Formats: sequence, C-alpha cells, structure tokens
Amino acid sequence: MSTIPSTTLLSALNWRYATKKFDATKIIPADTWATLEQALILSPSSFGLQPWKFLVLTDPHVKAQLVALSWGQTQPTDASHMVVFAVKKNLGADHVEKFLDRTIELRGGSKDALTPYKNMMLGSLAGAAKAGTLDAWQAHQIYIALGQFMTAAALLGVDTCPMEGIDRAKYDEVLGLAGTEYTTIVACPAGYRAADDKYAAAPKVRFKAEELIVRI
Repeated sequence: MSTIPSTTLLSALNWRYATKKFDATKIIPADTWATLEQALILSPSSFGLQPWKFLVLTDPHVKAQLVALSWGQTQPTDASHMVVFAVKKNLGADHVEKFLDRTIELRGGSKDALTPYKNMMLGSLAGAAKAGTLDAWQAHQIYIALGQFMTAAALLGVDTCPMEGIDRAKYDEVLGLAGTEYTTIVACPAGYRAADDKYAAAPKVRFKAEELIVRI
C-alpha cells in the first residue's frame, strides 16, 4: 500500500471547509466522482452491516426542489453533485442474512461457520430494538460514511458542505424514500467553491490542541 505524506493530508484538511457557495459552472470529472463513490462504498460500519444507501443527485430538476427544503440554502443546485445519506430502518435478520451471503460470496466458507457471528449481530440488533435505540444506532453509522466522504473529497480537491439543516421527511418524498425501508439523515453537496466565497479564506476556528487532546 502506498502512503501519502502527513503534510499532504493536513494540507487537504486545512483547505477543506463547509462550502457556502459553489461554482455552478464546474462539474466534477467522471473519474473523480467514481473514486468518491468507491470511498462511500468502502466506509466502515458497525459489524460491517452497511445500514445505508447513498443517493447521488445530478438532475437539476430534482436538486432544485431541495433548496426550499434546505432552508433556502442554494448548495443543492449550485454544487456539481449532491449525496443524500439514508439509513435503513428497523435493521434485522433479513439484512444480516444478506450481509452473510455477500461475505461468503467474497470470502468463501459456509453459513454454519458464521453462525456465532450471526448470533452476535442479531443479539445486538435485538437488544437495541428492545431499548428503542436501534434506528438511532444505525443513523450514527451514517456520519462515519459522511466523514470518510468529506476527507476523500478534500484529498481530491473537491469541496463539500455537510447539511443537516434540511426537512428530512420532505426529502424522503422528493427522493422516493417515503414509505420505504430507508429515510434521509443528512445531505452533502460536492463540487468546487466559487471564487467569491468569502468563507474559503477565513481561518479555521478550532480550540487549541492541549484543550482537545488528552494523552493518557
């Protein structure tokens, strides 16, 4: 595996910011976007269950409908691409079986050999469902994928803006998720910053390292 210099990573993370104004004339190249989709697919999740779907929006008509559902923020229309992160609700045995089938397809082996792992997963999901925290637990996984997507984008010179200020239920209606097993959690436009976005050059406001990092 090849590595990148530490300075390259830190430079990308310092360059990244929540882009308020995208250049609507700039489109992410197909090969770059394909790489970002793979970054989404490779995102880690609890037990590896991948309780999500990533809706990639490029249709101007669809994106335009989302502006009013995003408190008037124009990033959905101005950005080249828009990713809506949706979680699978009521995750249960059917999804676990699908995951195990895929595991065997890629790694070989048998369902019997995976029975202890299967029972552990089902036990955890059942316990969370009983406690009423299952959907919240799975929704938290979404933010792992979001963070990986934003970091990968920064390394490729692509701007992003995580958006929680959205009407999730209305997003579901526009995107055809209403009444399905999936529901919107967060959105993230991606593209290239406008030359006159004043926030691009603003210093990052972060607490000092000694206030945040605790070495034990």
